[in-house]
Amino acid sequence: MTNRAIILCGGKGKRLRPYTNIFPKPLMPIGEFPILEIVIKKLRKHNFKHITLAVNHQAKMIESFFGNGSKWNIKIDYSLESKELGTMGPLKLINDLPENFLVMNADILTDLNFNNFLNYHKKNKNNFTVSSHTRVENIDYGVLICNKKSELIQFEEKPNEKFNVSMGVYAINRGILKLIPKNKKFGFDSLMLEMLKKNIKVKVKKHNNYWLDIGRPSDYQRATEVFLENKKLFIDD
Repeated sequence: MTNRAIILCGGKGKRLRPYTNIFPKPLMPIGEFPILEIVIKKLRKHNFKHITLAVNHQAKMIESFFGNGSKWNIKIDYSLESKELGTMGPLKLINDLPENFLVMNADILTDLNFNNFLNYHKKNKNNFTVSSHTRVENIDYGVLICNKKSELIQFEEKPNEKFNVSMGVYAINRGILKLIPKNKKFGFDSLMLEMLKKNIKVKVKKHNNYWLDIGRPSDYQRATEVFLENKKLFIDD
């Protein structure tokens, strides 16, 4: 069966300014390729034959570059938002979604096997599967740990904290769409809270290898360095 992916390309990339003052974030170059082209080539390699780009901001520029996908031997079509709909809201505009499909952000550099991830979701008959990664964040302050009497009992200078974060890659069963309002901004956070409220199970699958979101200038610079050093890890034509 043909794998289907929805790539979310509608954001304005505010955190990546001034880079995104000229280009939409999906067209930001990583090495010699736009980040979205790297994603599309990897999806094609992993048995995805049909990609829908959910677009809004600078949509014409994105569509002009990628066209119908024939350059990459893959079908590409577009879903245009007339206003910002968040992460999950755009899915309500797409009428031909299969029973299970992949949704992902357009600005991700990862060695995740998308086909294996979607197959895991299908095999386990999950409602919603989130690909996760451990992110280490440095706290740039001395952290004071106190007891109930406000007495210092422990001190840590600029500690590192580990968090299990969403990679911005999701496998979704079509039945979840009923939870998403039509023509309203509705993000991943809103859907997760709604599913928790309704006791609908969400599975989290850990990815232990490479992942980087290029949302911030420092991440963008790091992604470029890593891609140039390990190109075969992310793209293989």
